[in-house]
Amino acid sequence: MSLFADQEKRISVLLPLPLSGVYDYACPPGMVLNEGDFVNVPLGPRERIGVVWSLTPENPDLPFSKLKPVLEKLDQPPLPEPSRKFVDWVAKYTLQPQGLILKMVMSVPGALKDPAPKVAYIKSTAPNDLKMTKARQRVLEFMDGMPPLGATDIAREAGVGTSVVKGLAEARALEVVHVHDASPFAEPDFQKSGFALADQQQNAADDLVEKTESASFSVTLLDGVPGSGKTEVYFEAIAKALSLNKQSLVLLPEIALSSQWLSRFKKRFGVEPAVWHSDIGAAKRKQTWRAIIRGQVKVVVGARSALFLPYKDLGLIIVDEEHDASFKQEEGVIYNGRDMAVVRGQMGHCPVVLASATPSLETAINSWEGRYGNLHMPARHANVPLPIVETIDLRLDKPERQKWLSPGLVNAIKETVARGEQVMLYLNRRGYAPLTLCRSCGHRLQCPNCTSWLVEHRKKGKLQCHHCGYFTRPLKTCPNCESEDSFAACGPGVERLAEEVALTFPEMRYVVAASDTVTGPAQAAEMVRKIEDHEVDILIGTQMVAKGYHFPMLTLVGVVDADLGLSGGDLRASERTYQLLYQVAGRAGRGDKPGTVMLQTFMPDHPVMKALKSGLRDRFLQTEAEARKGAGMPPFGRLAALIVSGEDEVLVDDAANALGRNAPHGKGILALGPAPAPLSMIRGRHRRRLLLKTDKKMPIQAIVKDWLERTNVASNVRVQVDIDPYSFL
Repeated sequence: MSLFADQEKRISVLLPLPLSGVYDYACPPGMVLNEGDFVNVPLGPRERIGVVWSLTPENPDLPFSKLKPVLEKLDQPPLPEPSRKFVDWVAKYTLQPQGLILKMVMSVPGALKDPAPKVAYIKSTAPNDLKMTKARQRVLEFMDGMPPLGATDIAREAGVGTSVVKGLAEARALEVVHVHDASPFAEPDFQKSGFALADQQQNAADDLVEKTESASFSVTLLDGVPGSGKTEVYFEAIAKALSLNKQSLVLLPEIALSSQWLSRFKKRFGVEPAVWHSDIGAAKRKQTWRAIIRGQVKVVVGARSALFLPYKDLGLIIVDEEHDASFKQEEGVIYNGRDMAVVRGQMGHCPVVLASATPSLETAINSWEGRYGNLHMPARHANVPLPIVETIDLRLDKPERQKWLSPGLVNAIKETVARGEQVMLYLNRRGYAPLTLCRSCGHRLQCPNCTSWLVEHRKKGKLQCHHCGYFTRPLKTCPNCESEDSFAACGPGVERLAEEVALTFPEMRYVVAASDTVTGPAQAAEMVRKIEDHEVDILIGTQMVAKGYHFPMLTLVGVVDADLGLSGGDLRASERTYQLLYQVAGRAGRGDKPGTVMLQTFMPDHPVMKALKSGLRDRFLQTEAEARKGAGMPPFGRLAALIVSGEDEVLVDDAANALGRNAPHGKGILALGPAPAPLSMIRGRHRRRLLLKTDKKMPIQAIVKDWLERTNVASNVRVQVDIDPYSFL
């Protein structure tokens, strides 16, 4: 549908600003606009780039003379219709302004302005009076039949200086042309032979290939144990999408650190995919964004934000480790990347694959009830056996004082390394110690901006808050009782565990892998290389090493504190702990040597420990489902959280109390709070929480919207809405 502006034509434009709704503009004579076109428009005294959202004005009764005209139509492909529909849907679901969602799509404003063309040269007919030299002759011979090239490239190949090239241009023997750089993204080779698939893998791959070829919406759970070859299976679906000239998106929870995954992709398709995450540079972001909207990028692998990129023709979405909590965005626009991936697939009429060895309860139930397809892969590739899982009862097999490795685990480590094999020690706690307190008065060192303890990072010589980033140097004197040298580190982090490993096994080589020690792709790749080349005996890591890695010589996994994460009252605590420990366990015995997993716990009879030891995953999920159903909790009920925050505690309490008084009520509706959040202050902002629980079929967004509209809140108090909350901090 086009608009020819030969009369009084109006359009509505959505701007990437935290504003509700669209703005009407006049279309100047001679300008032709379509829905999705990027346009430059005036907004107050400034200019803004927005998107033509509709050819129907929002306020048709407004006098045409009061409308400001569109200043410019940008020379870019339009924002595709599925992306526009996705913006509208996400805004409605999350109760956020459309413009704020569009800002996530237009996250690289500079990408809308094409880079300046570069000066290049092609061979022309040499004038009769051209003064020829040997250098000039070499240039002209080299340029015979060549495409446009820059002066530096020509000079290098011809063995001359750039002044020779420019002199030939001035003499009109070379013609000056202006060119844009070609897309830097090479096309993956879908015809390149892949990994030899076993029967169960081939059956799963055939199913996904068929769904990709159908070019219609579907959701499939790819449910395979660690080492079953899920990645190679969905690579076949990507190959099919490539053969159809469609784009594919793969979401990974730790994309910045997934060097092994990128290597496997390159081995399969000959080139690396386009990568999208917060660590890539500004120039690369512009380049990638432009190439995606033009269809020049065929495969994108990225973090959850990659969902909002403007794909020209998206034909396949894969969410790897779909259960992972990091797919939940907790700040700004709060959303779950896995759930939004399903919506994006529906908007674009393409299949969605959710891959996991430990599916989330929501995904498992959708699969059980037939809403999602299910491809089950219960065996590892080449029938490699799953590791044996053992529990170590820390009440009986006690570590030595101020140590955290039990005698049983210490002996197992010695035996494993003596056989020439490798060990992973897992502790999901960064730094040296999670708490520092004064031995004289018991004072605990706390962040001045947050209600959280300062974590000691001994190697960096600082105490740091993991919520706001505040840090200070270790204190000599207690600020409470003024005792000197009285502070003691309490509990272990991976640094402290590494210290124990160095003392207990002085002859063994180890490496520590945590988000503050492995901070980017290069360091991750170097860590992987060292482990693969057997330059490491013991890998000590947090949850960043729990998924995706494949180390054939790693046969023992020791979980130092298996109980970590089971406390705190989170309704998903057991599910998350099971998922994380199962994923960690899956790193053991992936080669031709059997694996063993040892879980140190004070609760060996806890359902999570018993499920891990028995291997009865589905029974554990069914038990979890029954407990949630009995309580009316997700996925059998709906939750929405309101997080009230501000710098003035009195105003925050006033707003929270007002929301509490106006809370909705009725059959199937329960409002709880307000109450101080467990982290009642973060980054200097006081926080209060309210929770709304409703029956599953109730329109929870409409209820929350009405609730907010009926409550007056001070302008300097923020109320965030979290539909389907995962975190209760």
